[in-house]
Amino acid sequence: MEGHQLVVDLVLAIIAAFIGGLAAQRLGQPVIVGYLIAGVALGPFTPGPVASAESVGVIAEIGVAFLMFALGAEFSRAELRGMGRVALVGGSLQIAGTIAVGIAVGLALGLTPVQGVFVGALLALSSTVVAIKVLAARGALQSLHGRGSVAVLIAQDLAVVPMIVLLPAVSAPGTLDWAGLLLTVGKAAGVVVVAYLLGARAAPWLLAHAAARPSREVFLLAVVALALGTAVMTQYVGLSLAFGAFLAGVVIAESEYRTQVIAEVLPLRDLFTSLFFVSVGMLIDPITLIAALGPLAVLTAAVVIAKPAVTTLALLLAGMPGVVALPAALAIAQVGEFSFVLARQGVDTGAIPARVFDLTLATALVTIVLAPLLVRASGPALSALRRIPWLRKAFIEPLDADAAGTGLRRHVVICGFGAVGRELAAVLDRRGFAYIVIEYNPAVVRDLRQAGKRVIYGDAANPAVLEHASLAEASLLAIVVPDPRTAELATRHARGMNPRLDIIARAPRAEDVERLRQAGATDVVQPEFEAGVEIIRHALRRFGISGAELATLAAGRRASFYGGP
Repeated sequence: MEGHQLVVDLVLAIIAAFIGGLAAQRLGQPVIVGYLIAGVALGPFTPGPVASAESVGVIAEIGVAFLMFALGAEFSRAELRGMGRVALVGGSLQIAGTIAVGIAVGLALGLTPVQGVFVGALLALSSTVVAIKVLAARGALQSLHGRGSVAVLIAQDLAVVPMIVLLPAVSAPGTLDWAGLLLTVGKAAGVVVVAYLLGARAAPWLLAHAAARPSREVFLLAVVALALGTAVMTQYVGLSLAFGAFLAGVVIAESEYRTQVIAEVLPLRDLFTSLFFVSVGMLIDPITLIAALGPLAVLTAAVVIAKPAVTTLALLLAGMPGVVALPAALAIAQVGEFSFVLARQGVDTGAIPARVFDLTLATALVTIVLAPLLVRASGPALSALRRIPWLRKAFIEPLDADAAGTGLRRHVVICGFGAVGRELAAVLDRRGFAYIVIEYNPAVVRDLRQAGKRVIYGDAANPAVLEHASLAEASLLAIVVPDPRTAELATRHARGMNPRLDIIARAPRAEDVERLRQAGATDVVQPEFEAGVEIIRHALRRFGISGAELATLAAGRRASFYGGP
């Protein structure tokens, strides 16, 4: 009967997620909101069908593991090493600063300073699932501020273990088990090293043997075994399931099978992560939420105002520019799933009163709902900060007029120096055409300047930055940044500065094509669609179609997708 009930709970959760997500989309809201409300409807505190929060929660953990596995596969080891300073310095300062805020909040709620430390730790932990989903929905996961957010999230995940061991013990002086703490840390470090060393050899071997089989199911099973196996191993020694899955993904990132692995995992990730939000909603008691509006407002303000301020300062001290630090901070301005685990541990050990657990759940619900709005607010927030005299310097892009290539004519301006920008620059170099790069990654800017290239450090969405690129004299503006909002703003501002300028923009997603056209782009390129056209060309050549007929067919496909004659 227990197995039967698990199936019933799973079916109820999936149906509720579907209805909630569909309703949210119809109302123009993020699907996350629909999933949460669906969970509230399925929970024990509302009338109607009730599913087991424990059953759905176990299934939801699989979604978290797949999400982190896919995320790890997106980052190479070199990219992670570049995030090390941000994770170590920025993450540590963010946690410490938010704990300080928590002490003040705890005193305001009538708690002791020690209990305030516990509250600060609860507020410091953000939701990895929410942050990644919101950033991915905006096409900003691979942007500089997206990577900054991920770096801090990794630091938070690593901090969960010492928090769970230390914080309950701190409330009872003299009972701290230092030997147990050192053993846990040692086991955690050991599993990271072992998983990394074995994974670098075992993972490619496993995937190679699976890929050699004609069955796609065997390859999928190998991917699932690798992701969940590593996750369970790390959980066994005290680290989080999510961190173990992320570690497995990082190993895969260096493999030749990386692309196919990500493609196989994405459907599983999306299905199970929707259940995560349903499981969170099922824990919410609407009556408790309404009865505690005062304390809830205090905690929510601490998370959406004080926490981003602390995180921004921490990232500035870690060396990130203000135009990157603030959006990264706003992306993680929520309460995370590990806060529930920590809060339950605190209640069970008597370190914090039971009402703090209920307030943590309620704060999580409110801040998760606000998460997409906070990310969208990063642009207006930066503009507002630039109008404050003593903050303007920290949040304005430092421009180098000499680097802008004063006096150039008929040059190309490249916004973004990722893979596409580098390819374009390489061709322009070979042909001897002049160009200027606009980039807000300080490391990339430094490398370009050392190579003797013209480069402007700044955000291409800022009109002041574009003005230094001599757009009035330019022949072409190539906007190849990964963030669709930045691409749209850069296109709109550039078109206003030079109505005759030829602007080609990269659309990260299919739905961005029309928005970029309306913003003023002369031509728009969508990478996935163009890859499809090239595959069609190669396929049809095999059937003897070539020349004018093939060119006409490709032109027809492009006209149908992009619009036009």
